[in-house]
Amino acid sequence: MVGQIPKELVEELRKAKKIGVLTGAGISAESKIPTFRDAMTGLWASFSPEELATPEAFARNPKMVWDWYAFRRDMCAKALPNPGHLALAELEKRYEQFTLTTQNVDGLHQRAGSQRVFELHGSIARVKCTDTGRLLEGEIPECDEPPPLHPETGGLLRPDVVWFGEMLPAEVLQESAKAARNADVYFTIGTSALVYPAAALPVEAQRAGATVVEINPTETPFSLLATFSLRGKAGEILPALLAALDD
Repeated sequence: MVGQIPKELVEELRKAKKIGVLTGAGISAESKIPTFRDAMTGLWASFSPEELATPEAFARNPKMVWDWYAFRRDMCAKALPNPGHLALAELEKRYEQFTLTTQNVDGLHQRAGSQRVFELHGSIARVKCTDTGRLLEGEIPECDEPPPLHPETGGLLRPDVVWFGEMLPAEVLQESAKAARNADVYFTIGTSALVYPAAALPVEAQRAGATVVEINPTETPFSLLATFSLRGKAGEILPALLAALDD
C-alpha cells in the first residue's frame, strides 16, 4: 500500500489513458449537503421526497414544491467543493480522456474545475418551462406567488432536475454508458450502488475489462465486484491517490 492506496492501483492509473467516474450523494455529503432523504428536516420534516419530487406533486401544489427546491438551491449555493471534488478536477487534467458522471444536482464538480461532467439527474441551479422544457437564461425572476413564469413561453418554471417517475436524459445516459465501456479505470465514488440505471455503469465498465475502483465509507452491493474497494471518504482517499501518483 502507498498510504491507503494499493500500489497495483497506482500502476494501473499510470498506464491508463481513459478514466471514467461515477459520483453519488456521498461526495456531496462531505461538503455538508444532506443526502436527498436527509434533507427532510426543519419545515420539511413532515414530508417525504416522494411527496415533493414528482410531476404530480408539482401539479398539485407548485408553490410548495418550488419553495422546497428554493430551500435546497440556497443550501447548495452556500456549499463549497471539498478535497474530493478538487482532486477529481486535478485528475481530469492528467488524462487524454476523462468523463465524470454524477447523480448529484449541486454543481460542485463544475465549481471545483471539472470540465467534462454529465449530470444524470440535472442541476438544481437551472430552471425550465414546465410546458416546453425550455431552459431559462439568466437569473431566476422574483415573484409574489411562486413559481414564476418563463418570460418567453409563459409556462410555470420548475427545477431542471429529474423527478420520480421521469426518465433520465437519454443522451446523457448514453454518453455515460459509452464512457464506462471505454474506460481503462472506472471509479464509483460515494454512491450506494442501489439506484438504477446509474448503478449499472460500473458493472458495464467491469464487463468491458476496466479496472473498477469503489471509494465509499461503507460496503455496498458492488463492493465484492470491484477490483479495488477502498473504505473511507472521497476527500481523503482521492488526494492520497494523487499524491501516490506523484511519488
